Amino acid sequence: MMNGNAELLNFIYQNSQMGTETVPRLLELVKNEKMRAHLQNQLKGYEDFQKKARSLLQKHGCEEKELSGMEKMKTYLMMNVQTMMDKSDSHIAQMMIQGSTMGITDAVKKLHDYSDAEKEIQTLMKDLQEFEEKSIEKLKEFL
Repeated sequence: MMNGNAELLNFIYQNSQMGTETVPRLLELVKNEKMRAHLQNQLKGYEDFQKKARSLLQKHGCEEKELSGMEKMKTYLMMNVQTMMDKSDSHIAQMMIQGSTMGITDAVKKLHDYSDAEKEIQTLMKDLQEFEEKSIEKLKEFL
């Protein structure tokens, strides 16, 4: 399998893994039922993207690359620090928007870097980008 395919799929896998690891922690803090429902839907979306990426990686004979322990710890600590002083739904929405924005930026860059990747993989990347963009629009309601 060409390197670009593996790179894009692992990016999708890790991006969605970040969501599956962080959203449950944030759900513990959210008070607004409408926002909780949105975050639960977002979590399900991340789980779906992670499964699709894992399946395509296996189909192409590649293994998924998990987020490193250091990356997980850094994210966990940053979340704890950011929510220590402000556990408001508005602040949590802002944190999610910032994370999704970084994901979109990275997705666009990866799509440009690996424009020769298989169409199926590019489409999954574009679907993830669109998912993140829609999530941001929905999260703006809670700012």
